[in-house]
Amino acid sequence: MNKLSEEYMFNNILTTVKDRVGIIEINRPESRNSLNANTLKEIEEALDLMEKDEDVGVIIFTGSGSKSFASGADIKQLRQREMLEALVPGIQATYKKIEDCSKATIAAINGYALGGGFELCLACDIRIASENIKLGLPELNLAIIPGGGGTQRLARIVGKGKAMEMILTGKIIDEVEAQQFGIVSNIVSKDLLISETMNVAKTILSKGPVAVRLAKIAINKGFDSDLETGLMIEKLAQTIAFGTEDKNEGTSAFLEKRSPEFTNK
Repeated sequence: MNKLSEEYMFNNILTTVKDRVGIIEINRPESRNSLNANTLKEIEEALDLMEKDEDVGVIIFTGSGSKSFASGADIKQLRQREMLEALVPGIQATYKKIEDCSKATIAAINGYALGGGFELCLACDIRIASENIKLGLPELNLAIIPGGGGTQRLARIVGKGKAMEMILTGKIIDEVEAQQFGIVSNIVSKDLLISETMNVAKTILSKGPVAVRLAKIAINKGFDSDLETGLMIEKLAQTIAFGTEDKNEGTSAFLEKRSPEFTNK
């Protein structure tokens, strides 16, 4: 039993930690892994625990079964929400935590990822998909708009024009189009999705952990800045990296033709 199981009894997600990889699996098969308030709360709680766990270096998000990553919001709950409820942090805050997580995050997308499910994927650093995926933001069909960061993150990944098309028409795209527009980095068979995602996680784990954190900061904070500001963020991040014990270990290991042993210092 891992620390997550000991501290929390989750009802809507499953959590495991193996070989320094934490997995958060949405587990509501009766509703195609739809995201209700309790599920989002549990995802945030599990993320906080994995963020603090020194035995976790990479976090994977996925859905149970082979048909859905997360089919979107729980429509019954959504129908009951009042106007001013949209102003509370809610799903945006949860997904911002994923984006700002100090550890690398990967979405292993199995099947449908729609609405809030797709927005969760967009908040992750890397997205790997099985061959049967369907992705989209169909919120306008319900006379609302994407509210978990979709209007912003999708446009930054695919460009304003493609984001406009997908959101305004509610278009659902498959794995080919998703890879064409850079939404997913790799497509694998359903049977190999988790193993291939674990391979990517292990590759990231072989890097200097402080450098991983600094690279994320430089990319995320520099992306929305002008080039000069972004370059300064990069320079400051590199300055910190140069002062770490891991930098000395990494360069020494390279020169000595051996595998580095990083200590996150």
